[in-house]
Amino acid sequence: MGLIGFFVLSLVKCLVVLIILLTAVAYIQLAERKIVGRMQSRVGPTRVGPFGLLQPAADAIKFILKEDVTPDTAHKFLYVLAPMLAVVLALLSVTVIPIGPIVTLFGIRTPLQITDINVGLLLILGVTSLGVYGVVLAGWSSNSKYSLLGSLRGGSQMISYELSLGLSLIGPVMLAGTLSLRGIVEAQRHLHWFIIPQVVAFFIYITAAFAETNRVPFDLPDAEGELGAGYHTEYSAMKFAMFFLAEYVNMITVSCVATLVFFGGWMGPLFGPAALRAVLPVAYFLVKVFFFLFLYIWVRGTLPRFRYDQLMGFGWKVMVPLALANVLITSLVVALR
Repeated sequence: MGLIGFFVLSLVKCLVVLIILLTAVAYIQLAERKIVGRMQSRVGPTRVGPFGLLQPAADAIKFILKEDVTPDTAHKFLYVLAPMLAVVLALLSVTVIPIGPIVTLFGIRTPLQITDINVGLLLILGVTSLGVYGVVLAGWSSNSKYSLLGSLRGGSQMISYELSLGLSLIGPVMLAGTLSLRGIVEAQRHLHWFIIPQVVAFFIYITAAFAETNRVPFDLPDAEGELGAGYHTEYSAMKFAMFFLAEYVNMITVSCVATLVFFGGWMGPLFGPAALRAVLPVAYFLVKVFFFLFLYIWVRGTLPRFRYDQLMGFGWKVMVPLALANVLITSLVVALR
């Protein structure tokens, strides 16, 4: 395949992934409103379209047509840059996530991901850690005390839990012997899903992932009862929608990483005709990802918010020591086997 063919194929992959992501974000948000509504003895959105299925389209139109208000005292350049930075970094981390095995499409053998690099997991950790700049810049540039407090909370929370999240992934990386997400999945084909030997690392990862994405019970940066809307209090229209999009894309990203690293990615029993066997790996991957997304919604409708000192104490006094102990024990096991 020549350079032009490679460029065209990459462009097609980017467009397909972008369309799927935007659609997924819209309907994950609808599912969240429906499920949390049922948990609270409500019905959720029902008015727009059958069963409320067109509510995401109505919300998108609202964001597009809504007046975009910029505070007079805001730092205009950084105020606009912050949501753009949040979205770009969120979308960038998706580019290295594989959703299935290498396939042949129209005579071209290609992996089911935008790009396959041998340090994909490291790239995701690096890009997601940079996401804190979008939060901090949004709070500071708004020139609002509520936004500033929310951004300070978000920055310190993301930095604190990023450490335990990264440490929780070292164990599976040592077992797989690679930082490639595809390589980690292939390693689980020959051994077993890493959730079995790394169950402690999994619970550390999933807890840190909730904190990284600022979701309940770790949603202190945008605690409505204390800070209005937190770091995006002064944002409206499409700028607010960009923060909204970045949050849900980050949820999808951490769910994909949990599936790939701990639950075998697209691995699962294959049966039936050739067409079904070709589709099943992607179906397995999506079902596992949807389980983690449902977990996000379930936790939101179940658990109360932490107090801020409890959140930081739990991160540094419990999560980090546990993650370090897991790395130590895993390294000894790998060295002795």
